[in-house]
Amino acid sequence: MTPTIEQLSDLVASTACGELKPRFRHVAAERKADGSLLTEADLAMDRALRDALTRAWPDIDFLSEEMAPSDQAARLASGRPVWCLDPLDGTSNFAAGLPLYAVSLALLAEGRPTLGVVYDPERDECFTATLGGGAHLNGRALPTRTVRQTLQRAVGMVDFKRLPAALAERLVREPPYHSQRNLGSCALEWCWLAAGRGDFYVHGGMRLWDLAAGSLILAEAGGQARTLDGETVFRPTTTARSVVAARDTGLFETLCHTLTIPARQSA
Repeated sequence: MTPTIEQLSDLVASTACGELKPRFRHVAAERKADGSLLTEADLAMDRALRDALTRAWPDIDFLSEEMAPSDQAARLASGRPVWCLDPLDGTSNFAAGLPLYAVSLALLAEGRPTLGVVYDPERDECFTATLGGGAHLNGRALPTRTVRQTLQRAVGMVDFKRLPAALAERLVREPPYHSQRNLGSCALEWCWLAAGRGDFYVHGGMRLWDLAAGSLILAEAGGQARTLDGETVFRPTTTARSVVAARDTGLFETLCHTLTIPARQSA
């Protein structure tokens, strides 16, 4: 049985409130092999949501950021529908006591996201999307119309750390936009852009669990995205993908032209 977006959002929100909220400001962090942070909260959320999803929908496979790379690849290669989970997106924020973190869950079927949920426990905001069914915030549709904005007046979310060095230096020395921010949570950045909290997004490389739900939410809110190479952002792979995105079509095309990004490629 295919889950409904209401079932998923309720499950994600209730699990996050039980596993993440009580641990915020009360956990220590350690380093994983790749240098990223890991806390008890990441693992507790991962276990709790995995168990709940498996009980409710045993025919759907499971892939998480916290799994071994070989297991992640095997799940993607199976051809079965698969949950794609980031149990705590924004672990560095969480460990530092910064209230900007989220849970990101997507259902991947036939090589694309079909359901997406991003839940922000600190603001009790649940962003959701279904393929072809629009994007919502706490059950209310996100409007697809946006205020026209020029790049010179735009406020963007830019992650300099993962950008190619030459591009990062160029944007710092000669910023073509008004101002920039970095939330430290890919999932929230996708969703805040979809909700009109910012004008564009540039990121040098995020993983499948960072973008699966968020990219669907932005697309269903009327936004557009490409990689720095002009490719479609979503691919059913764990290889890092760059992102350039905006809700407004004119601003998106101007941004791509300014960053010398080619027109969308098929691969």
